[in-house]
Amino acid sequence: MSTSAAAPSPQAARVVLAEADIDRALTRIAHEILEANKGSKDLVLLGIPRRGYPLARRLAAKIAATDPGVKAEDIAGQLDVTMFRDDLKRQPTRAPLPTQLPATGIDDKVVVLVDDVLYSGRTIRAALDALVDLGRPRIVRLAVLVDRGHRELPIRADHVGKNLPTSSAEKVRVHLAETDTVDGRPVNEVVIEDRTA
Repeated sequence: MSTSAAAPSPQAARVVLAEADIDRALTRIAHEILEANKGSKDLVLLGIPRRGYPLARRLAAKIAATDPGVKAEDIAGQLDVTMFRDDLKRQPTRAPLPTQLPATGIDDKVVVLVDDVLYSGRTIRAALDALVDLGRPRIVRLAVLVDRGHRELPIRADHVGKNLPTSSAEKVRVHLAETDTVDGRPVNEVVIEDRTA
């Protein structure tokens, strides 16, 4: 599904990760996941919609390219956390997306939650609650493309593409070709927008 994202004004936004940077970061994260897991055995990658799922699929493809015994579609899935969020009363209503688990399920698996930006930690808290309803993983880890700080909960990522110190006046936007277009074209980039500009 493709949606259009408004192009930020050049004065208020700056690109911090271009397409090649994102690809390098995901390659590194894929290798870190394999190293931490000592291979791909019992590995499941669950992306959090919207942008965590395409990132999980990209990571699964990189892992499958490294380990010929693995098929990307067998280890990647999507975990919707909408109904587990603690801000449902304050946020606009968003239709839940389907949770799609790999055929092997998650019981006794090493589950890596994948998201685009780690900020307050509340989305990951919701993901942990959603996961408990689906099964009992052996280990749960977290991989994010960007960690921007400002945590409100004691949650940290095991695998980070880029640590990006930001102020609360800034907004980090991840644009992925699978979900976003800017000026009518699919893009892969991470930008910081200054909300005060």
